Amino acid sequence: MRSEKEMMDMLMEFARKDPRIRLVTLEGSRTNKNIPPDEFRDFDISYFVTDMDSFKENDHWLDIFGKRLIMQKPEDMELFPPELGNWFSYLMLFEDGNRIDLTLIPIEEVQDYFCKSDGLVEVLLDKDGLVKEEVVPNDRHYWIKKPTAREFDDCCNEFWWVSTYVVKGLARKEILYAIDHLNEIVRPNLLRMMSWQIGFDHGFDFSVGKNYKFMERYLSKEDWEKLLSTYTLNDEQNRWQALFTCYELFRKFSKSVSTTLGIHYPDYDESITRYMERIYRSYGKSRTVK
Repeated sequence: MRSEKEMMDMLMEFARKDPRIRLVTLEGSRTNKNIPPDEFRDFDISYFVTDMDSFKENDHWLDIFGKRLIMQKPEDMELFPPELGNWFSYLMLFEDGNRIDLTLIPIEEVQDYFCKSDGLVEVLLDKDGLVKEEVVPNDRHYWIKKPTAREFDDCCNEFWWVSTYVVKGLARKEILYAIDHLNEIVRPNLLRMMSWQIGFDHGFDFSVGKNYKFMERYLSKEDWEKLLSTYTLNDEQNRWQALFTCYELFRKFSKSVSTTLGIHYPDYDESITRYMERIYRSYGKSRTVK
């Protein structure tokens, strides 16, 4: 596997030699000092160019970066509509395991790029002095944000309301419907609530990572194992149990957050739980619901 230095030297040498490339930036995890380095980090590179069309004519120029196992061009797909406007990206996984996410950006959109930036940006090359102010990478954009009373109430409402869709799906044996609502809405709101409590416990000046990937560091072993158990959905009893456990964890963390914020904890927890118990006793396996 090529080293980080080898990869960066290759990317920068190409940029220096090509007169169409005027500015180069590095984004993502490699600019974030809080992300532990490992071999799976992408090289998130942006080339700001004067002639986009000449690059897009064919992909042969990319061969210099190595033999690709697979490549995706999100802005050249029909099934998934492009989201980057005039920008064009190449997501490449190479034979040696390295990955480059390379984005071409029209040179006239430099200011727009920095306005949209999440803060994790490092300027690597600026041939024309286009960047007038010092750019210091930071992950402040991803820090846990202290919730307002309204945000807390919205999170509670969304969690308990959508959980009834999971109940309905499980009762009807519409498994994919139930799992989709659990995975896409119910559990994400549980994770949001848990992150708020972590913020109150440890401060709101750090991130728990993309998809909450560092949350384990801040949870008790018991709560972490309970959370993981909600991903076990391989049979009927486990699916119901996952929902029960989400209720239990959400209740615990949301009550704590409400106390810290000094606001009322919603009473529909109790009514929705009774509703779930009734449906479960009619359609689920025999169990005493806590």
